[in-house]
Amino acid sequence: MRHLSRRHILKLGGGLGLLVAFPFIGHSAYAADGKPLKIGTIGAGNLGGAVGALWVKAGHEVLFSSRDPSSLKSLVERLGPKARAGTVEEAIAFGDAILLAVPYEAYPQIGRDYGAALKGKIVLDAGNANRSSLYPETQANGIGITTAKYLPGARIVRAFNAANHRVFTDNAGRTPRIAIPIAGDDQEALNVAKALISSAGFDPLVVGGLKDADKFAMGTNGFGHILTADELAKKLGIAH
Repeated sequence: MRHLSRRHILKLGGGLGLLVAFPFIGHSAYAADGKPLKIGTIGAGNLGGAVGALWVKAGHEVLFSSRDPSSLKSLVERLGPKARAGTVEEAIAFGDAILLAVPYEAYPQIGRDYGAALKGKIVLDAGNANRSSLYPETQANGIGITTAKYLPGARIVRAFNAANHRVFTDNAGRTPRIAIPIAGDDQEALNVAKALISSAGFDPLVVGGLKDADKFAMGTNGFGHILTADELAKKLGIAH
């Protein structure tokens, strides 16, 4: 498993209180030490395909995964040489960070099948549980905490769950930038998530730890907004 150095992470997400991220300027690529990140997606449907495409355009390498990688041929051909398709196992091994973009119902199975491989990995968790049998559990314990239960040892950041995929596609790189709320307990994972959100064309807004992820879960007052970071922070009642 490839690990990011402390120096690399500090450049990605900001040491000494300074966020040094990947600016989004058209299709240009910016990365720490001149090297874009490698990202694996678990799921390449509407959300995984949309967010992964933004990262490819920003210069990152993305391995989109599916149970049938051949079904992703048109997607990777459209995105060019920095995009490829493979199995979930290949995506996890490939990625410095993983985007989890599958129905929340599948999380227990994901944990059973790939939990060992995901230990120590930075996982951007984009799932919503509202239409899942796991919804009562997320309501009782919190969605971030529930994800951590099914993926023990993964470095989880809740991200890209608070809006429809079309919001990301339609608003990437706009001025002023819209905010993407995130939550996590691992500071280095948060730093990487911030950098990836910035490179995709948005402003990251840290809402808190995994226990605070419910503040922007589907069905809450923090879900579905097209707001700047200052505006969203005010709506959520958090310091920014």
